[in-house]
Amino acid sequence: MKRVIYSGTGLLLIALAFVVFNSFSSLTLTGARLDLTEQKLFTISDGTREILAGLDEPVNLYFFYSNKAAKDLVALRNYASRVEELLRAYERAADGKIKLNVVDPEPFSEAEDKAASFGLQGVPLNATGDTLYFGLAGTNALDDVQTIPFFPLDQEEFLEYQLSQLIQGLAKPQKPAVGLLSSLPINGGYDMMQRQPTQPWMVLEEMRQLFEIKSLKAGLDKIPDDIGVLLLVHPKQLPEATLYAIDQFVLRGGKLMVFVDPFAEGEQTNDFTDAMSNNKASDLAPLFKAWGVQYDPMQVLGDARYAMSVTVAQGQQPVRHVGWVNLDSDSLDHDDVVSAGLDNLAFATSGMLAASEGAGTTFTPLVQSSDMAMPFASNRFAMLRNPEELYREMEPTGERYTLAARVTGPAKSAYPEGIEGQQDGLKEASNINLIVVADTDVLADRMWVQVQDFFGQRIPQPFASNANFVINALDNLSGSEALISVRSRGRFSRPFTVVEALQRQAEVRLQDKEQVLQQRLTETEQKLASLQQSDDPSKVFELTPEQQATVQQFLNEKIRLRKELREVRYQLNAEIEQLAGQLKFINIGLVPLLLTLLGLGLMLLRRRRG
Repeated sequence: MKRVIYSGTGLLLIALAFVVFNSFSSLTLTGARLDLTEQKLFTISDGTREILAGLDEPVNLYFFYSNKAAKDLVALRNYASRVEELLRAYERAADGKIKLNVVDPEPFSEAEDKAASFGLQGVPLNATGDTLYFGLAGTNALDDVQTIPFFPLDQEEFLEYQLSQLIQGLAKPQKPAVGLLSSLPINGGYDMMQRQPTQPWMVLEEMRQLFEIKSLKAGLDKIPDDIGVLLLVHPKQLPEATLYAIDQFVLRGGKLMVFVDPFAEGEQTNDFTDAMSNNKASDLAPLFKAWGVQYDPMQVLGDARYAMSVTVAQGQQPVRHVGWVNLDSDSLDHDDVVSAGLDNLAFATSGMLAASEGAGTTFTPLVQSSDMAMPFASNRFAMLRNPEELYREMEPTGERYTLAARVTGPAKSAYPEGIEGQQDGLKEASNINLIVVADTDVLADRMWVQVQDFFGQRIPQPFASNANFVINALDNLSGSEALISVRSRGRFSRPFTVVEALQRQAEVRLQDKEQVLQQRLTETEQKLASLQQSDDPSKVFELTPEQQATVQQFLNEKIRLRKELREVRYQLNAEIEQLAGQLKFINIGLVPLLLTLLGLGLMLLRRRRG
C-alpha cells in the first residue's frame, strides 16, 4: 500500500513539475532551444550560417511532404519531422531571407500539381494509386528553381549539406566555371588508324550538364580569374611557368582536381620506343612535394581481390587482370560526400598515393585498395600479353593503398622564391583544398559506360560510378569553403544500445533453448518411429509400458522446456521494462525538473539585474 502511495505521489509531483515548466517556458523561454543530441543534429553548422549570412535576395522554400499518406511509415515520418525542424532552423538563422512553406500535396489537389511542376518525384505506395511526396523546392527572386526531388533515408547524414547546397545554388544560380587542362583527347580528337575524328569522352558530356567547361591551352602562365575549379588531367612535362600558375591558383583559394597516372592506357604512343620508355606516365612532383602528397610514377597497383576478368583473345577463357580493378563500396570513404553512396569504381593501371612524412596538410583517402594488393613496376604493363602472369606473381603486402584522396590544410608554395620574371607571388596559404586521383583511365568510356546511338543522340548506360565520382568531386569543390565544410553530419538514428544488447543476450539464450528442444524432439520422434515399427502390418500396434514411460518422459520434458522459455522471455521483458521506466523518469521527470529549476534561476537572475 505504501509503495502505491509513494508511486502515486511521485507521478503527481512529476506531472506538476511538467505543467509548471511548460507554463513557465511558454512565457519566458519562447526563443530558447537546447540541442542535446550527441552530434548536434538539429544545430546548423558555422558553414551553413556563413552561407545564410551571404544571402542578398529572399529565398522561398517549399517542403512537400505527404503527411496523411505516410501515416503508417514510422521511419519516414520521423525523418520528415527532422527535415522540417532543420529547415525551420535555417529559416530562423536567415534573419528573414528564407520563407519556409510546408505543403501536404493531397491527391488531385493544386498542391500536388505544384509539386509536379517543380519536378518532384511522387512515389507510388500501393495499387490504389496513393502517392508519397517527400522533397524540397526552392526559388529565388529571379524565379530560378533548385530541387531535391526526394529525400533518401539512407543519406540522412548529408541532409545539411544537401540543404545548404540548394540554398547556395539559389544564391548563385549561374553554372560554376571549371577550367580543363588535359594532355589526353578527353574533348575529342582524331583516330589515326581509322582516319576520322573521335567523340568527346562521355564523362565530359556529363560534366557539361552541370558546369561551364572552359578548355585551357597548354603552356599557360596564369589560371584565369573566372575559373573557380581547375580540372587537370594527365599533366605531362608541364613548363615551369604552368606549374607556378597552378601553385599560385591553389594558394589563392582555387580548387583543384588532378588526375595523374603511372601508365595511362588512354594515351596513344607514337612508336615502340615510347611504349618501352614508359612515356605514358604523368606527375606533378614539385607541387605534390609542397602539398604533402607522396606518389611514385613508376609503380602501378595490383589487387588480387578486386581484379577484373578480361578476355585476352577470342575463344579463350577470361583471366584475372590485377592491374584492372573494380572496387566496391567497401573501398570508398562513406564519410565524405564525394564518395559516399557510390556503388563501384573501375580503375586501370592506377598509381598509389600517400601522405608525405611530416606533411602539414591533412591527407584523407577517398578510394582504397583491399589488403590483397601490392605495387608492380609500371614497365611490366608496357608489353603485357597475358595478365595471368601478374596474378601468379602476386605477393600481397597486407597494406591498403590509396587511389584517390582529398588534401586540405595549410601549405607553402613549391616556389618560395618565385620563378624567373615572377617573384612576387604568394608564399603560403592557411588552407588549400584539392582532390588527387592516381589514374586517368577512370575517365575513359571503356571503364565505366556503354554508349549507344539513338537517332543521333549518345545515350550512356553506365556500369560503374566513375562519372558520379568526378561530378560529386567537382560539385563539392565548386561550392564555397563554407559549403565544403558541411560535407557530412552524423546520422539521426540513435538506437537504444543497452536495450538492443539485452535483446541480443536473450535471443542467444532463447536460441540455445530452442536448439536443445528441437534436438530432443527429433531424437524422441526417431525413437517413437522405431518403436512403432512392426514386422506384421496386419497387427494392431500397442505401446509397451516402457514405451509409454518414454513418451510421458518426453512430454514432461517438453512442458519443462516451454516453461523455461517463458521464464526467459519474462526476464527479458522485465529487464527492458525496468530500463524503460528509468528512461521515462529521466526524460519525463528529471529533465523537466532540472529545466524548471534552470528557468527559475534565470528569472531570479534577471530580476536581480533589473
